[in-house]
Amino acid sequence: MTEGIIGKKLGMTQVFRKDGKSEAVTAVEAGPCTVIQVKTADKEGYNAAQLGFGEVKRPKSSRRGRTKEKEPVKFRHLREFRIDDIEAIETGQTVDASLFKAGDIVDVTGISKGKGFAGTVKRHHFAGGPKTHGQSDRHRAPGSIGATTTPGRVFKGMRMSGHMGSQQVTVSNLEIYEADPARNLLLIKGAVPGTRNSLLLIRKSRRGKK
Repeated sequence: MTEGIIGKKLGMTQVFRKDGKSEAVTAVEAGPCTVIQVKTADKEGYNAAQLGFGEVKRPKSSRRGRTKEKEPVKFRHLREFRIDDIEAIETGQTVDASLFKAGDIVDVTGISKGKGFAGTVKRHHFAGGPKTHGQSDRHRAPGSIGATTTPGRVFKGMRMSGHMGSQQVTVSNLEIYEADPARNLLLIKGAVPGTRNSLLLIRKSRRGKK
């Protein structure tokens, strides 16, 4: 079986534990996913399973040929997950929320929320300039970005203002609070990247919880 699944972020809510304390959780629609293709080390150079998630009514002909029957793929999203044992999985198999159980530690990958053009202080959490000694217009300024004659330019990668967010982010060591295969629902403790209805990749953490 694969070590991950494709899901869709539904939003955040809170649940109450037996001791009465509340717990912030993220609701994720996890699967069901269908194994479209199994890649082997002999043919593709690595072992992986390609999963399909979210059906479309009119599949494009450009995706034709990914299955043995050479039919168009009827899934909106296709993602790969590395696997160790290719004998335990086959094309057409279904992967759902039963892959996880309460207490499992997972890594969640998604596209973070886009914030548009942001200043240096907001984008990189700079402290800003001094608030006293006549510095009336330097509160949100980045400060010096380089020397003059040497090197005479601004180095690549200098943290400055620019587009913030809308990047692939992975949050590690999150705990599964509850898994409901009947409703294809996962409740994950804490926040995960992305906006509502955004795509998520949920993998079993190999590092484990610290």
